[in-house]
Amino acid sequence: MTSTPDMQSFEPFANLQTVDPNLFVRPDQEPNTDQTVSSALEATSDPLQTAQGVYITVHGHFYQPPRENPYLDAIERQPSAAPFHDWNERIHHECYRPNAFARVVNDREEVMGIINNYEYLSFNMGATLLNWLERHDVETYQRILEADRKSCQRLHGHGNAIAQVYNHIILPLANDRDKLTQIRWGKADFHSRFGRDPEGMWLAETAVDYPTLAALVQEGIKFIILAPSQAQRCRPLPTSDHPHHDWQEVGGNQIDPTRPYRCFLDGEMRSQYIDIFFYDGPISRDMGFDDSALSNSQHFASRLGQAVRGDHRPSQIIAVATDGETFGHHKGGTEKCLAYAFAHEFTNRGWTVTNFAHYLSLSQPTWEVELKPVTAWSCSHGVGRWQEDCGCGGEGSLWHQQWRRPLRDALDWLRDQLIKVYEDAGSKLFRDPWLARDEYIQVVRDRSAANVDRFFARHQTRKLANGDRVDALRLLEMQRHTLLMYTSCGWFFEELSRPEGVQILRYAARALELASEVTGNSLEKGFVRRLGHAPSNIDCFKHGAEVYRQLVTPAQISMEQVAAHYAISSLFATHSREQRIYCYIAHQLDYQLQRMGSLTLAIGQLQLVSEITQESVNLVFAVLHLGGWDFHCCIHPFSGRRNYTQTKDKLFEALKQASAAQVILGMNQIFGNQSYNLQSLFDEERHRIMHLLTQGTLTRLDQLYTQVYRDNYGVLMAFHRDELPVPQELQVAAEVALSHRVLVSVRALEQESSDPTAEDASQLGLSHLAELEAIATEAKHLHAHLNVPEARQILERVIVRSLWNLLHQFNPDTLQAEIHRLDRLIKLGQQIHLNVSLAAAQELYLQQFQRWIVPQCQQKLNAMQQELTVPGKPTTTLKLVHLRMLLELGQKLAIDLAGWLEQLS
Repeated sequence: MTSTPDMQSFEPFANLQTVDPNLFVRPDQEPNTDQTVSSALEATSDPLQTAQGVYITVHGHFYQPPRENPYLDAIERQPSAAPFHDWNERIHHECYRPNAFARVVNDREEVMGIINNYEYLSFNMGATLLNWLERHDVETYQRILEADRKSCQRLHGHGNAIAQVYNHIILPLANDRDKLTQIRWGKADFHSRFGRDPEGMWLAETAVDYPTLAALVQEGIKFIILAPSQAQRCRPLPTSDHPHHDWQEVGGNQIDPTRPYRCFLDGEMRSQYIDIFFYDGPISRDMGFDDSALSNSQHFASRLGQAVRGDHRPSQIIAVATDGETFGHHKGGTEKCLAYAFAHEFTNRGWTVTNFAHYLSLSQPTWEVELKPVTAWSCSHGVGRWQEDCGCGGEGSLWHQQWRRPLRDALDWLRDQLIKVYEDAGSKLFRDPWLARDEYIQVVRDRSAANVDRFFARHQTRKLANGDRVDALRLLEMQRHTLLMYTSCGWFFEELSRPEGVQILRYAARALELASEVTGNSLEKGFVRRLGHAPSNIDCFKHGAEVYRQLVTPAQISMEQVAAHYAISSLFATHSREQRIYCYIAHQLDYQLQRMGSLTLAIGQLQLVSEITQESVNLVFAVLHLGGWDFHCCIHPFSGRRNYTQTKDKLFEALKQASAAQVILGMNQIFGNQSYNLQSLFDEERHRIMHLLTQGTLTRLDQLYTQVYRDNYGVLMAFHRDELPVPQELQVAAEVALSHRVLVSVRALEQESSDPTAEDASQLGLSHLAELEAIATEAKHLHAHLNVPEARQILERVIVRSLWNLLHQFNPDTLQAEIHRLDRLIKLGQQIHLNVSLAAAQELYLQQFQRWIVPQCQQKLNAMQQELTVPGKPTTTLKLVHLRMLLELGQKLAIDLAGWLEQLS
């Protein structure tokens, strides 16, 4: 990537918002103003309107399986994803966000621009992933939606996004009703986000058979994307000149993937059909498994160029498909390769970047295809990987997959039993239970009370009482979890007890529980007995029944556990009268807390309401903190005001005796022997309280290490001066002490830098900055490794806030000082080896670069003006020296602005 791309030849960049096209153009270039060509000629020569030449479509399948706790509707901490909270967050940091803000860089890794890769990628995003993005990074989520809107504008109404079957189940293995619901939920979820109906749909694992195609056609899906290995034979469509063509066998991956195909479902009638694109198998495989294919944009474009056919057809499409996570997660930094390819490599070769729907609008299929009976891209045995010990997924392991068939059979049995439950109970509550299930996705997307009311108004058989509404929602949730338990990754790997297999069993357990709550009958024993026929490769589990007992049952959560969580955490935080705990709303009806010596006792009355099923319980709790890690918490149903008052009086009287034994005895007499402790808390809150409980110890240790370091500073310096091995105890003391000082100082720096009353932004936090620079020098002399990940995050925030103040509250009088301070902040991160990311600062700078810095530079160049005014600040004079300082600031942020600086010299 050594040359700056000529962006005037790359029309799609006209739609960019984050970076103006001029950022990619040398300042001395004149814009293309030739408007002499007639519109008719433009239409015929425009490859976006008339099929001609080579079209490139890169499809990313972006998907994460549902990882939420079925009881909390939230993902719990996953230690294997450290240092991130969970795998969604980790992959998002490495892939989803970087592709929304993809860097186009030069050979020095300086940023020449930021583009939204989703504007040029064909992509599908699984609903479970989009749910997570919508909750946790709305900026990236909106960039994805915006990318589809912009691609619609660029490609004449055909957006880059396509839908996906809702939660990635293998459709050929689903019953007919579940096929339709998965497609309908996928379509409805897509429409609620992108504001349009999908033209295409991604099938989980590209698994397909003809009944699946029929369901897709029934639901108005126009095209799908398959692997070349799934085609059986093809031939040209009949024409008046050639009414009959012989079939060509292509079952060995021999189909030509550079054209779309039409697949007919009704034999000789030929009235029902769906169009199919086959991605280029070898190139797609190389993208996923060959490090060289995406090593840089030239290699990538060259590899695609090898697929271009040299015949005389008017147009052809080179289509590749891979996991979207390839771009940045599986292969770090490859989102930059993709961005540069879109920005330069493809258009430099005269190729047109498009998506499947747009190409289909330009070039209707002229060939038809027949598919093999049942296939998927990742299994050479049809769909055996999701139902039998076919060997796929073992990757040479000695482990078997004999558990797959019994697991599939057990879930199918449970599904069929739950169908009976749903139809029997649901027919009393819904006019059409299955139509209600299909439209329940609207409630899943919006659980507000008003939307739930509208749903019931459409589907209830009569005005339902509160209890009946709860049962109706339980039934619908039972069906939702029944669908979730078929998520494909549960069978994908080599062992049932992996997290993926356990997760689908957790969904099954929740469906069983909901069914029991509605009917009073339990199906769990029959289900677990069938799991006993699924042999595990792990000795401690033996079979699926033990996996269920050891890993699934203990993870089930009751309303009492939610109340215990509330009660124990209330000792460390002041809860409001209405508090959200994951998917529950806790209404605090009464709460009293008393302390006696080292003992703390809290008693309260609580109403818990599920946001999902609307069920509610009224509970009383008492929690005793004995100090340290010891808690004793009891819960029982509220049984009246008088009993509750007597409970408080008795327990608070026992507390006055300062006897933990008396209080616990009284609690057990009132509440029974069931109790909860710190381990009963949900992971997030338990970890927070553990940190609080250890804070005092850590503070004392910091003080101790600091004293040891101060007392032995001269000795430490002597060891380093004479290049002798430093005693480990002294080196550790130095590193702990210096790390603690860094954290204290950087927190103070952030607090002072965010002071809204400060008048001079250039002077903010200078004393703390100087202290941090002194610590960095000290650590360098002592060869001390400082472990302060929190400091990195704080310093990134301080840099962005300082840059925001500089650009949005521009003051030429303090500009030099503010830039100098920013430079010191950036260098500080390097001195302390914090690995500070400048990504957010670059994005902020480039937004303002487009908005007012570039126009100022252009005015200066065009009019040779000595002084300009800042937009929005007509009284603020901007001189040439100020422009140069702003451009040099961009260079400090690793942005390539050498061309602008040269022109303004």
